[in-house]
Amino acid sequence: MGGKLLLLNGPNLNRLGKREPGIYGSKTLSDVEKELSAAVEPFEYQIDAKQSNHEGQLIDWIQESEGSYDGIIFNPGGYTHTSVAIRDAISSVTVPVIEVHISNVHQREAFRHTSMLAPVCEGQIVGLGTKGYFLAAKYFIEN
Repeated sequence: MGGKLLLLNGPNLNRLGKREPGIYGSKTLSDVEKELSAAVEPFEYQIDAKQSNHEGQLIDWIQESEGSYDGIIFNPGGYTHTSVAIRDAISSVTVPVIEVHISNVHQREAFRHTSMLAPVCEGQIVGLGTKGYFLAAKYFIEN
């Protein structure tokens, strides 16, 4: 038992708790990171949390994950719908990725309905608020 998970959050997720709380909730990213770390600790798992508003930085972290992590919990934010480069980075590594979205992207604007990343991810969790991060961690712990 035990392992290491990379928690990646993309653009604007540093604004959690401030940006559109009606959609994204009132918890800050720091709150989510601390709560997730505490939740996986009894299973001897560790969370390394990183956030960037920059596509290239997210790609670097994905590429560097190989051999260091058992899974990636990734909320790519707006890059979900636009980034071929992040898709290619995910498909280039053997570390499984679960795509997480706090809001139900399928109930929002039409441009948010398509994920360029989902086809190369292990799975996708949408619309369950910040609980989606915990469900992704649970999946990795159990598998």
